[in-house]
Amino acid sequence: MNIDKAFGIHAKALELRSMRAQVLAANLANADTPGYKAKDLDFRAALLKASAQQGVTIKTTNSRHISTASSPLQADTYYREATQNTLDGNTVDAQIEQAQFMQNSIRYQATLTFLTGRVKGLMSAIKGE
Repeated sequence: MNIDKAFGIHAKALELRSMRAQVLAANLANADTPGYKAKDLDFRAALLKASAQQGVTIKTTNSRHISTASSPLQADTYYREATQNTLDGNTVDAQIEQAQFMQNSIRYQATLTFLTGRVKGLMSAIKGE
């Protein structure tokens, strides 16, 4: 049995959510640092890159789904555009960062819950229950 296949892309998604949380936390920590530029991680692009590396293809099942075929496969951080100009050149908007951090945390927890269910299912199968 291959653990990578058992967990699928969700283990990588958890790792990417953790990386994004670190980037967002750094933004919040530097909210008052002159000249600091807010960064973010493109989760969707990073997950597409990770899925391509694992040989997983993400398919759409409905014509209204967003196509992934033309998406760039970059997992790098990028600088966010400033929502409001500041005299010191800092582009961090604390309210936006907090909202993004909270949204990422909720999605991290959802992925963790999914993986926990998968582990419980595997344990049940191993025990023969």
